[in-house]
Amino acid sequence: MAIWNLLWLYILILYVNNGRMEASHKVYPQFQSLSAVNIRQLHHTAFHFQPPKNWINGPMYYNGIYHIFYQYNPKGAVWGNIVWGHSVSKNLINWKELEPAICPSKHFDIDGAWSGSTTILPSNKPIILYTGVDSNGIQTQNYAVPANLSDPYLRKWIKPGNNPLIDPENGVNATAFRDPSTAWWLNGRWRVLVGSERNSRGIAYLYRSRDFIHWTKAKHPFHSAPNTGMWECPDFYPVSLSSREGLDPSYMGKHVKHVLKVSLDDARYDYYTLGTYLTNDDKYVPDNASVDGWAGLRYDYGNFYASKTFFDPAKRRRILWGWVNESDFTQDDVKKGWAGIQAIPRIVWLDTNQRQLKQWPVEELNTLRGEIVKMSHQKLKKGHHIEIQGITAAQADIDVTFYIPSLDKTEEFNPSWEDAQRLCANKGSKVEGGVGPFGLLTLASKNLEEYTAVFFRVFKTSKKHVVLLCSDARSSSLEDGIYKPSFAGFVDVDLADKKLSLRSL
Repeated sequence: MAIWNLLWLYILILYVNNGRMEASHKVYPQFQSLSAVNIRQLHHTAFHFQPPKNWINGPMYYNGIYHIFYQYNPKGAVWGNIVWGHSVSKNLINWKELEPAICPSKHFDIDGAWSGSTTILPSNKPIILYTGVDSNGIQTQNYAVPANLSDPYLRKWIKPGNNPLIDPENGVNATAFRDPSTAWWLNGRWRVLVGSERNSRGIAYLYRSRDFIHWTKAKHPFHSAPNTGMWECPDFYPVSLSSREGLDPSYMGKHVKHVLKVSLDDARYDYYTLGTYLTNDDKYVPDNASVDGWAGLRYDYGNFYASKTFFDPAKRRRILWGWVNESDFTQDDVKKGWAGIQAIPRIVWLDTNQRQLKQWPVEELNTLRGEIVKMSHQKLKKGHHIEIQGITAAQADIDVTFYIPSLDKTEEFNPSWEDAQRLCANKGSKVEGGVGPFGLLTLASKNLEEYTAVFFRVFKTSKKHVVLLCSDARSSSLEDGIYKPSFAGFVDVDLADKKLSLRSL
């Protein structure tokens, strides 16, 4: 990718095979090394969480400090040698990297210390549940505890000798049994979910325990759905019907709904449903309007996977983290020295319509804002763009609102266009429409040879308007063979006031 000194940002109104590459778990031993790499690059992230170098993939708040644990390869910018990386922060923005919390070292995790979650026990003791993979590929659920609770950073973690805690038995697929959730307490027992798959049916198994050590599998799955494949990284938590405040995972009041999120391994996206937790039966039932699997709701319609939420008791909010696999081809990742970041942490709450979740970046992000560049009352003509002068940083936090003077020329929405990502690929930022495309050209070179377009299109049906939001990186570089995806989603907004707002980080 060409390098330039300034970030050029354009507002645009403009009236080509969607390349996509996802994570691979293939190990590249030839690229595993502790040797130094070149990591000082213009496009290395500045305010997203990312280890200083190499490859990444359960957060918690404890005694005034935020902890983030992450799948990390300390030996290279490719998949392999996965450990639990560990960093701490007091504000979710500035992070201190610590030594890995968990490394493969025992027979039950010698081939991998994979994803899991943290739970704070009533004695105010944190505990990690994680998936270990043995030399035969068998996946089990194990635990680790802090070696020294007086250490504010909880630097060292130990694996007690009674591991593993949960084995794949009673018909469970032993090679598809992973990613235990944060546990919750109900009627004298802990409960935890473990993701799995059997005959293409995605499954969240439920396990119960009185002491967090001895676990029993429930007779029936907590929830499952056909033709959805492996359910990774299940997450289950309550949301308030009347407030944006987050809730402890064990809260079971009357005025709540519950969220079940799963990461679909086949799709590499995170889907969620809203529903009811039947506590007497220990089952989860999605609302009628909340669909499992591919046709369901997603946290994020971009490159976002393996997410995890946690309850922040200090500010009474639920915070969402997600992994962005922005890796290129293996040789490119090795050359630049890093691959993958964590998305900006967001608070999540239930929309007033009770049909979907809302999200917004944590307020701490605003502390990174420096010089403010403002532009207002700009009239955009078809086919034109306006350069925003004065931005000298390579990364910026952009808030923009577009006012649409008329929706009379809105293009009719074809029912066959239900795949937003395909529609974005076919109707990119250079294809003229009735209303749109309009949005931003970010990281644009001076003569617009390279840019990433983030834009809206508006369509109409007999009942409502349909708004498509696209992020299209296919023109982001003149180089061939690197990761240049397009992502898209239909945005559930009301156009009664004829305006659309966009925040780009």
